[in-house]
Amino acid sequence: MRGCLWRFMGVMASLVTLGFFIQENKAAHVEYNTTPNEKKKIIQQIAQEQISSEMKNHLKYFTKIQKNSPVLQDANYTLLAGTSLQGKWMLTVGIFSVQRTHGSYLLDTLQSLFQASSERDLEYMLVLVLLSDTDPKWLSQTVANISGLFLPHIESGRLAVVHGLLGDSLAKSRNYTSPCGELYSRQKTSFALLMNFASNLSDYFLLLGDNVRCAPRFVPDIYWAVSAWKELPWVILDFSNMKISGKVFHTRDLSRLVSFLLLFPKDIPTHLLLSEFSLLLSQNVPIHFSSSIFYPMDSYSGAEDTCFPVAQDKDLGEPDNPVATVFTDMLSFWDTLPQYAYILNDDGLWVVDPIKGNYLLVVLDKPQKVIRVAVLTGSSQKRVNLLSQAQILLGYNLMDYPKRCAHYTLVGPLVRGQLDQMVYYEEDSVKEISCIKLLVTASHDSPVRILQIRVWTEVEEEEN
Repeated sequence: MRGCLWRFMGVMASLVTLGFFIQENKAAHVEYNTTPNEKKKIIQQIAQEQISSEMKNHLKYFTKIQKNSPVLQDANYTLLAGTSLQGKWMLTVGIFSVQRTHGSYLLDTLQSLFQASSERDLEYMLVLVLLSDTDPKWLSQTVANISGLFLPHIESGRLAVVHGLLGDSLAKSRNYTSPCGELYSRQKTSFALLMNFASNLSDYFLLLGDNVRCAPRFVPDIYWAVSAWKELPWVILDFSNMKISGKVFHTRDLSRLVSFLLLFPKDIPTHLLLSEFSLLLSQNVPIHFSSSIFYPMDSYSGAEDTCFPVAQDKDLGEPDNPVATVFTDMLSFWDTLPQYAYILNDDGLWVVDPIKGNYLLVVLDKPQKVIRVAVLTGSSQKRVNLLSQAQILLGYNLMDYPKRCAHYTLVGPLVRGQLDQMVYYEEDSVKEISCIKLLVTASHDSPVRILQIRVWTEVEEEEN
């Protein structure tokens, strides 16, 4: 995925070489009695100066567009349904939709979304539908269908339907270098229009396609997740296995994300650019919650299935908790032992009023590639005795005395006493883990039950 950005920068460098020819006259002024080697050095110096100048200009331009989105100055919007958009929501649910020859699931997506949301959930979110098509008949019929089924939500200000188009300057290019180029271009245009419109409406932005089924009470899941991550740096939180839908952003990042998307050739897949964008803002690995709360409803056509393949949920089976020793500096009671938190049963470890800095440390007998980790705390029946303020870290470079790891990387914070996340590794990082650390980040004034730490490891393929 990083290759897309570097390929683009490579193209920029290639274009810069055209500047060499501009410098031809300057090079021609080299004295005729200059030796060939001296001439070569002078020409190389001129070329290097040109490259440095152009690259500085490009970086300066990119820094500038991170603050504004001039490329969308010609965007045209029309509010087709809904009241004037005033106030500030916690979450904007952005749905993009275009006309398709095989019909649309937009109404089914909206139906699923509102059925999955309680009245209290609806107080915190705005549903924004962006239609980016020029067919007036389709637009009129789509708005009529939405208004007929969801009029109460429109009248309450919870649902708005907007028509958006880019200016002619961005709509003229039709030179696609891949069969999927037109679909990728249309998708990126829809994203740009949707995100640009939503950039000041809420604190967070959820991106959905128009063929998505929502899990019940998805809004509280997102709320508690962003609350747990509030003090930690992140760019994209991923709540689905779909390549695009189910991603949550800070709205403060939307304007520069829009500009970033439109910098690149139109036939580059959008999901690759989203990954590159998070890398640019220093989120080096995906943050992907293992339990999806958004699912694909159905496919549209053969062409779209090819260009936008749906990632299937990978069944990792039951956790395999490799052999390990468990240490803690917390005071346990009811004759429970630290190892109980790592054994896959319902015993668990009870601890007295953990304080900030307390830990539970799992030291693996053999380094493993951990691909998923989950933590359960509290009662299995009632949400009491939760360890609500804590993080999970993975450690490497095992030290002998005392048994601990020298370096750690963050997986994430517990969300309402639980964590279930896929584990990703940076390209050049250590991928064999020796420690799993549960670190308390704030003091608790009541007993806590650490029920289970679950670990999934990558199974080594047997050599033939």
